[in-house]
Amino acid sequence: MPNVEIYTSPLCGYCHAAKRLLSDKGVSFTEYDVMRTPDKRQEMLGRANGRHTVPQIFIGTTHVGGYDDMAALEREGKLDRLLKEA
Repeated sequence: MPNVEIYTSPLCGYCHAAKRLLSDKGVSFTEYDVMRTPDKRQEMLGRANGRHTVPQIFIGTTHVGGYDDMAALEREGKLDRLLKEA
């Protein structure tokens, strides 16, 4: 099972879309709510090279980026491969 982490906030539509895409694929993930846990926002900024928008998605050691980035990988047929390699 791949190690997937996603930094989110409760009112973020892109966060919900990212979680739905992963869930539809049967992928479990660890979610960090950056609004409720401010230290996780700082952690996210460091791991995501300063990107401050949510979601920020990590599959294994790979920083995927946001929902649009993950959706592009899915359209290109690359997301499943990344999930298998993680």
